[in-house]
Amino acid sequence: MNAELLSILRCPETRQMLVLAETAVVERLNAQVAAGTLRNAAGQPVTAKLDGGLLRADGKALYPVRNNVPVLLVDEAIVLA
Repeated sequence: MNAELLSILRCPETRQMLVLAETAVVERLNAQVAAGTLRNAAGQPVTAKLDGGLLRADGKALYPVRNNVPVLLVDEAIVLA
């Protein structure tokens, strides 16, 4: 992802900075997608594999990246903590 774009993106809920999620985090979440156990903040099952993720500064939420496009919708966030 473009570093300049990443520097201006913020969490739509808390306005915290976002950073690229590590590959291990994305792989762990994709394993949960494959198992059918991952849910988003709205409680809906996540059925599409993540290409990446933007992690909120406090580490409590991740916004999915699909086809190199960040999905910055509060309901689509994946709660991590």
